[in-house]
Amino acid sequence: MSSVVKIFSGSASRYLAQKIAEHYGIPLGKEIVARFSDGEFQPSFEETLRGKEVFIVQSTFPPAENMMELLLMIDAARRASANQVVAVIPYFGLARQDRKDKPRVPIGAKLMANLLTAAGVSRVITMDLHADQIQGFFDVPVDHLYASAIFVPYIKKLNLPNLVMASPDTGGTRRAGAYAKFMNSELVICYKQRIKPNEVDRMMLIGDVRGKDVVLVDDIIDTAGSITKAGQMMMDNGATSVRAICTHPVFSGKALERINNSVFDEVIVSDTIPLNCESPKITVLSASKLFADVIQRVHTHQSISSHFEFSTML
Repeated sequence: MSSVVKIFSGSASRYLAQKIAEHYGIPLGKEIVARFSDGEFQPSFEETLRGKEVFIVQSTFPPAENMMELLLMIDAARRASANQVVAVIPYFGLARQDRKDKPRVPIGAKLMANLLTAAGVSRVITMDLHADQIQGFFDVPVDHLYASAIFVPYIKKLNLPNLVMASPDTGGTRRAGAYAKFMNSELVICYKQRIKPNEVDRMMLIGDVRGKDVVLVDDIIDTAGSITKAGQMMMDNGATSVRAICTHPVFSGKALERINNSVFDEVIVSDTIPLNCESPKITVLSASKLFADVIQRVHTHQSISSHFEFSTML
């Protein structure tokens, strides 16, 4: 591959960036992070960037230092005379704060977009945003990828005899519906009411799952409360088996415990967020080859949308 392209990694996504660089066919760029005794840190690129196309891989899940490190790296690359600086953000943090859902709250996703633009980013590559409209928060190009490119082939290989796609809430109906249409299967929906964030008050099923092999589709699993309740409800209503696919395994609180004790045959996730645990019920599919291919297409000015057949349905 061309030496014009340089792929670097923030501290939070080094595991994924290494695989992306390997698929692309170049070594991961050299950088260090100096840390002061009070906790302040300073990233530093250890090779020339002048005239290069710099791709910085960093998911922005908590802590907030992950986002700050990405901003500092973008600023450093711009000041080092990089030709363009592309932020590859597999998981875009604060994406759930995409609107004012009550008075006197921030729109965190818009603020993150403003900060990235102010830092000097030329382009953003991300995957399965919690809300599609976040693309409009940016004044630079956004390449929004879909994890379906890795999930759909896996689901097909399972050869489930009575496949039904399901959404764990009404907000994910469009996403699950696209999977159902592509897989030529039926669609069922869980309707839930929350009393507060991360806590579901009641849930009901819209559709028939009796004798079906259900696959729940979601972009984020956080505490796993909703998804495991949805899975249990599927089995209580006569489903033969139930699985879940999720792009971003946030897995906070008791998420892993809930998944291990759930009725799921399998929970299939991508590696946009590193998992610091193992579970016999969790299958991790890597998005590294997908990101490497998109980086190559951005560099050579090739079409991206034409490469993802499924994405045109979302």
